[in-house]
Amino acid sequence: MPEIKIVTEVAGRVCALPVEIGGSVGDGDDIAFVEAMKMEIPVASPAAGKLKLILVSVDDVVAEGQVLAVIET
Repeated sequence: MPEIKIVTEVAGRVCALPVEIGGSVGDGDDIAFVEAMKMEIPVASPAAGKLKLILVSVDDVVAEGQVLAVIET
């Protein structure tokens, strides 16, 4: 099964992770929310699949382009 890395487009603090490892995600589903400049910015899955890894925790500070999670399609 191919793996897809999900990256954030903004730097900030992870404020929510609504999906658990092993959970199913659809194309466009939000898998994380990053707080930047007092706004919560969703990070969406680029494809449908199963969440294999979450590489961050709530309150972690992340950089633009950082991998947050991996899904299997």
